Amino acid sequence: MSEGLPDLLALDALLLQTGERARGEHRWRRVLERSLWHLHILNREEQLVGFVRSTSDLALNANLWDLWADAGDPAQPELLLALVQASLGKLRRELPGCSISLSAPPQAVAALQRQGFVVDPGGIRAMGRGL
Repeated sequence: MSEGLPDLLALDALLLQTGERARGEHRWRRVLERSLWHLHILNREEQLVGFVRSTSDLALNANLWDLWADAGDPAQPELLLALVQASLGKLRRELPGCSISLSAPPQAVAALQRQGFVVDPGGIRAMGRGL
């Protein structure tokens, strides 16, 4: 797990796997500059296989964005779980008591539920967890 600047082209490739449009290097730089922090995972070949970033008002709310893991990696569920666990641990240390919201792909739901998130019963597909 690393907090350093990930390869921005690799981030776009990971994003494209989700069916979203590429953001391009300039937009990624702006997004990352405006984030509180970001984490990424590289495999043994130094290829980007997981990513998540956080924003916050530094008081009551934190948001996790762009939670992705390589769909072609057989360890995708474990990668998602590792990103969620690392993110929650970091938020607990840095912003205890903050509520957390996130937008996540369907593949991440199981990892999030294992960490105490509950899918919104109203069908909005939002998840939240208070620390």
